[in-house]
Amino acid sequence: MTTPFQRARSEEQRAVRRQAILDSAAAMLTEMPVAQVSLNELSRRVGLAKSNVLRYFESREAVLLELLDTALREWLDLLDATLATAIDATTGPYERGDQLAGAMADTLAARPVLCDLVSAQAAVLERNVSPRIAAEYKRATMANVTVLVRLIRAHLPELDEPDATKYAAAAFLSTGAVWTHAQPSAAMLAAYEADPALAVMRMDFTATLRELLEVLATGLLTRAPRGFPA
Repeated sequence: MTTPFQRARSEEQRAVRRQAILDSAAAMLTEMPVAQVSLNELSRRVGLAKSNVLRYFESREAVLLELLDTALREWLDLLDATLATAIDATTGPYERGDQLAGAMADTLAARPVLCDLVSAQAAVLERNVSPRIAAEYKRATMANVTVLVRLIRAHLPELDEPDATKYAAAAFLSTGAVWTHAQPSAAMLAAYEADPALAVMRMDFTATLRELLEVLATGLLTRAPRGFPA
């Protein structure tokens, strides 16, 4: 049962109610995939009618895009701390490229909610928002990419900014694609169990993403203007 709606009368009250909606949605994402998060259930959990939730967010997707931005910023903080010990600055660029790929894959694997949101971003989350929300999200994404590029170049300075930006963009695209394929349906899991020969088709998220990012770093380093010996 929802509680009677009382309009927030100050910006502080609005901010508190808005955060309560975000917190409820975040809790739901720890229990279910993005596809199962509904506005009806979110409204029930936060204790407001759906129409009242829509006073604060124009759609379910707007809520989830804001959570995606928050999750990305939290991951970037984690990655920054992880890279401090994961990368050996005394090794060559290719070795550091592999270390970077491993750190990124491991920290992303530790953030399943983030990976699920990234996998739904283009096909779902960006499809039911206004131009204003779309622009706000893309500006936030650009800021996050800038941070990731800075982290990449801090540990792999052999990549110039354009190539580090390509790496960052490909990392996000690969994360979404690999995550989707690494979450097989119940039917697929049953098929793998019934026929071991099919098990080779099952994708491990961390290992696959690490390999993709390793190959990407190696390719960008090889194509760098000054080049590096293998």
